[in-house]
Amino acid sequence: MSVTQPGPGDSTLVATFNAARLELKADVLRGAGGRVALERYADRVDALLRQLFAEAGGASVPVAIVALGGYGRRHLCVHSDIDLLVLFGGRIDAAEEQFLRGFLHPLWDLGVVVGHQVRELDDFAQLETDNPEFLLALLDARPVAGARQLFDRFGVLFHTPATHAFILTSLLQLMEERHARFNGTLYQLEPDVKEAPGALRDLAATRTIAMLTDPLLLRRGPADAARVDEAEDFLLRVRSTLHLEAGRNQNSLSHEMQERTANLLGYPGTGHGQRVERLMSDYFRHARIVARSLEWARRSAPLPVGPNLGLSREGVRFLDPLQAARHPASWLGAFRSALEHQTTVAEEALSCIQQHVDRYRADDFFPQAVDRVALLHFLTPRLGLYARLSEMHDCGLLGRVFPEFQAISWRVVRDFYHKYTVDEHTLLTIRNLERVSTTDEPSRRRFRNVASELVHPELLVLALLLHDVGKWRDDDHTVESERMAKEAVDRLQLTAEARDTVLFLIRHHIRMSLVAFRRDTEDPEIVKEFAAFIGSEERLKMLCLMTLADIEAVSPDTLTPWKEELLWRLYVDTYNHLTQRYGDDRIERNQAGLDELLRQRPDDLSTAEITRFLEGLPQRYLQLFAPEAIYRHVRLARDIHPDEVHVSLERDHSGVWTLAVATLDKPFLFSNICGVLSSYGTNIIRGHALTNPNGLVLDIFQFTDEDRFLELNADGQERLLQTLQDVVAGAEDVAIRLRGRERGVLQSRAAPRFAPVVRTDNGASGRYTILDVVATNAIGLLYRISGTISKHGCDVDLVLIATEGEKAIDVFHITKGGSKLTEAEQQALTSDLQRTLEGTL
Repeated sequence: MSVTQPGPGDSTLVATFNAARLELKADVLRGAGGRVALERYADRVDALLRQLFAEAGGASVPVAIVALGGYGRRHLCVHSDIDLLVLFGGRIDAAEEQFLRGFLHPLWDLGVVVGHQVRELDDFAQLETDNPEFLLALLDARPVAGARQLFDRFGVLFHTPATHAFILTSLLQLMEERHARFNGTLYQLEPDVKEAPGALRDLAATRTIAMLTDPLLLRRGPADAARVDEAEDFLLRVRSTLHLEAGRNQNSLSHEMQERTANLLGYPGTGHGQRVERLMSDYFRHARIVARSLEWARRSAPLPVGPNLGLSREGVRFLDPLQAARHPASWLGAFRSALEHQTTVAEEALSCIQQHVDRYRADDFFPQAVDRVALLHFLTPRLGLYARLSEMHDCGLLGRVFPEFQAISWRVVRDFYHKYTVDEHTLLTIRNLERVSTTDEPSRRRFRNVASELVHPELLVLALLLHDVGKWRDDDHTVESERMAKEAVDRLQLTAEARDTVLFLIRHHIRMSLVAFRRDTEDPEIVKEFAAFIGSEERLKMLCLMTLADIEAVSPDTLTPWKEELLWRLYVDTYNHLTQRYGDDRIERNQAGLDELLRQRPDDLSTAEITRFLEGLPQRYLQLFAPEAIYRHVRLARDIHPDEVHVSLERDHSGVWTLAVATLDKPFLFSNICGVLSSYGTNIIRGHALTNPNGLVLDIFQFTDEDRFLELNADGQERLLQTLQDVVAGAEDVAIRLRGRERGVLQSRAAPRFAPVVRTDNGASGRYTILDVVATNAIGLLYRISGTISKHGCDVDLVLIATEGEKAIDVFHITKGGSKLTEAEQQALTSDLQRTLEGTL
C-alpha cells in the first residue's frame, strides 16, 4: 500500500470511495452484508476504476481493466483485496508504463490493497502452468474498463478445452492441499469462513467445477440451487461482519468473533452462549450443504474435452444435448475426443445423434474449412478408429456424412469368398490398417514402418472408406466407386493433389494384388512397368498398405503368409526401382505428360516459360508434384538473377509445411537450408534437391513445426524466410544460429543411440553416386551431413529423407563435377562423414 497521501485534486475520488465503504458498512451493521450488498459495493468500485482509467492518460495500444477472483464474482467485502488484470493489446513500452502509474498510484493512495497482474494479450498464447491460482482467478474475469474487444479476444485465447482441463486438475489438487491444512473436516471450532472445508472457497470451487465441465451439473446435485444460494449469502454475511469488526481482511471466526458476529446478526438468546450456539449451528448446516455439493460435483463432473463435450465414466457425452441437437457440425468432435482419450462415445450421445441425424445433409456436418480439416484429421489411423467409425455407422452418422457409404449398408455380395457385408468389410479394412500402424508383431513391423512414413495417412483411410461404395450395384465396382468418391472428395474440398491420390487408390485398389499374385515379379520388366505405373514412393506405400488391409478383410484365411511375402517383395523391388534410379531420367521437350500440364496452364504462364523451367529436371518431378505446385515453382523461379533467392512457405491441412527455394547454384545451399530449418526447431520429413541444365536449383522441403515457432509467432513465417535469405546470401552464419542447439547435439553425439552407418553405391544409378546414411535422428543432422558433402566439392542433386522412430535414414544422390565419385573420392567422403557422425571430427 502506498504511503503517499491523496493530493487536493483527489478529494472527489476519496469522497466517492469513502461513501461506497460507508454504505457497505451500514448494510453490514444491519446484518445485511450478503450478496446484494457486496455486489452493490463492487459496482461502486467499478465506477471508481472507470474514472481512474479515464484520468490515467492514453496508452499506445488497446488496454482493458479486468476484475479477477472474488472481485470478478462481485463478492467484494469491505477489506477484500481488489484483484485486477491490466491487459494490453500489444507490447508494453514507455506509454503503457506511464498509463500503469497513472492508473495504479491513485488507487494505492486510497488505502486499498490491489492484487494486480499485467499481461500482454500474446502472453495467453501459452498456458502459465506454473501459476494455477492465477488461472483460477481468470475464470472469474469480468471487464471493468477499457477495450471490450480486447477482453473478448482474451476470452477466445483462454477458454479452450485444454486450458479448462488443466485448471480443473489444478483446482482439485489445490483443494486437497487446502483441506489438508484443516485435517479434512468442516467441523472446526474456529472455522475460516473463506478457506475451511465447506466455506466460501469450496462454494466457489463447486461452481467452478460445474462451469468447467457441465453447466447443468448442479441442477442434479444433492442440494437445490436455493439452498446453495442461501448458504452462500449466510457465509458472505458472516465474512462481512468479520471484516467490519476486525477492521481488516480477517476471515477466521474465532471464539471472540463468534460472540460479536452473533450479536451483530441478531441471533436470539438469553446469553452469549445461546446466541453463539445458534450461529454456529447455522454455520455447520450451511457448510455441510456446501461440502456435500462439492463432493458430489467432484465425483460426477465430466472432464472437459471439447466444446459442449465432457468425459465421464460412460464415455464422451454432450453436456447440453439440446445445444448439440442444433449443431450437427459439433458431433464429430465427440468421436474425435473419444478417439483421443481411448474411450467410447456415451450411449446418451449416440441416442441424441440417432434421434436427430436424419434432419441434416452431408454439408451440415462440415460447413467450414476447419470442420473439413477436423474430419480428415479424425481419419488418421490409430487405435480405436475402427470402433469409433462403427459407432458412427450404428447411430446413422457415417452414412449421412458420407451418403456414398450409406448405399452399401448391410449390402450382401454373393461371390463365395467374401465373408462379411460390404459395409463391415470396408470398416474391417480400416481396422486392419489401424492394427498394422500400431502393431508390435515382429512379422508386421515392416508394414508398420511403411505406415509411419506416410505423409498423409488420412487420405489412405478415406480411400479405404470409399473404395467399395460402387458395390451397391453389380457392375464393375471400381469404376462406380471412383465416380461416387469424386462427389465425396469434392464436398471435402481436397486439394487437387490429395483428390488425385484418393481417386487413384480407389480406381487401382486391386492392381497391386494382381501383379503380386498373378505376375512373375522376379522379372525386372514387370517391376519396371509397375514402378512406372505407380510413379512415386508415397503412392506405392499407400497402395501396398491398402492391398494388405483389403485382402485381410475378405476373410480370416485369405491373406496367407506366402501372399503377404509376395506383396512385400513387390513393394521392396518397386521401391528400390523408384528410389535408386530416382533421377536418372530427365524431362525432355517432347516428354509424355507435358501436353496436359501445358494445356491447363494459367494465363500468366507461357508454354515457353514452363518448358524452359522443366527441361532437364528429373522426370519424376512431374509425378512428385501436382500441376498447381509446378506452376507455383515456375513463378518462383521467374526472373531470377545471380545472388537472388526466391522462397515460398505454405502449410497444408495436416500441419505439414512446404518450403520451396529457387536460386542459381550456390555452394552449401542445401546444407544452409537444413541449418536454418533446424535452428527454428523444425523436423524435416522430406527433401528434394533438383537442378536443371540452366543452373537453376529448386530445393523443396517438407517439415513440421515441432517447437511451434510458426504457430505461436504472428511474424514467424516472415522471420524464417528473412533468415533463410540472409544465410543463403552470406549475410548471416547459420553455424552461429545453431550453436546453442548444437551443444545438445554434440552431447548426444558423444554416445549415439545408433552406431552411424555410411555407404556409397556407384552401381544402382547410371548418373549418380548413391550415398546412404543411417544415424541417430538429431537436431542439425542434415546440416552436418550435407555440409560435409559440400566440403568435398560434391553436389546434392536429390535427397530422400526418412525416419524410423529415432533413426534417420537419408539417401543422397550426389555428383562431383557432373560425374560419379571415384573410389578414392567415395572413401574420403565416407570416412569424413563417419567421423563427423561419431563426433570425432
